[in-house]
Amino acid sequence: MRLGQNPAKSIEQISQPQRLTVALVTYIPFLDGYYAQSLEVLKTCLGSLWNNTDQPFDLLVFDNASCPTVREYLNEAHREQKIQYLVLSDKNIGKSGAWNFIFGSAPGAIIVYADSDVFFYRGWLEALLHVLDLSDKVGMVTGMPLLNPEEYFSSTIAWAEAEPDARLERGQLLPWEDYWRHAGSLGNDEAKARTYYEAHDALRLTLHGEQFYLGAGHFQFAARREVLQQVLPLPSQRPMGQVRALDEAINRLGYLRLSTTRWWVQHLGNNLKGWQPLDQDEAARANSQPAARRQPAISSGIWSWKPVRAMLLRIYAKSFDLLYKS
Repeated sequence: MRLGQNPAKSIEQISQPQRLTVALVTYIPFLDGYYAQSLEVLKTCLGSLWNNTDQPFDLLVFDNASCPTVREYLNEAHREQKIQYLVLSDKNIGKSGAWNFIFGSAPGAIIVYADSDVFFYRGWLEALLHVLDLSDKVGMVTGMPLLNPEEYFSSTIAWAEAEPDARLERGQLLPWEDYWRHAGSLGNDEAKARTYYEAHDALRLTLHGEQFYLGAGHFQFAARREVLQQVLPLPSQRPMGQVRALDEAINRLGYLRLSTTRWWVQHLGNNLKGWQPLDQDEAARANSQPAARRQPAISSGIWSWKPVRAMLLRIYAKSFDLLYKS
């Protein structure tokens, strides 16, 4: 039996969510090995978000079963009202699984997603929203120059070729410095990165006097909630291996996937060694210079030998299973 009346019935008005939901997925199962600096990277990511975002937004963090130290940091930020929505999963449901939750439940009409190792530069949010506002056909926009496989933005190419006000260029239009700044942060081998870079053209769109690269990233993007909800549910059987399903789905629906020519965001990776944020002039420099001259890649010696790399990868996989899966 209920005793008395719920005091909430007398409240005439409640707080409304912001139009923008910024969403991050965190996964730091322990603070050793690969993840030794991941908490510092997360703090750098969130610090840049809080310090360099001028428009109001709600922050949603989905934690995919991180260790207690990380969760205490997130809980403290939530208590300080720096995080508006904090979701603590008791198991790792994968990045796509977290996306299914975020895209289905985020309250904002615009969802801006980022991995927890992304740095945000001042003005980043306004820049991404500006691109979204150019056309209802814009499905995803990433705030840095990218070189993506064409199969993931074929609808963008078709639209640009048919649009009278659009001009499409193809060639080595993305400077090597910009490509390697991102590719290197992903742990790629420089020789292989150069081979890929030299074998693939960048596509650049000019629309209303502004330029964009074709293709977007799934590590950071802005999109309308109504667009993202059309791709649900995304397959989620592995922690990381199915993220391309989002790229494929947005492309299949006919939406544009674009990235900016300026560095508004930057991928950090799993450590901060040697990293320095770009100054405003350097961040704006992208696309203002021709592609850099080819230079010989630095050899990695014995570590580039396939049998050695295969053996080390097997050891790494076994160590991960022992540390985490058990």
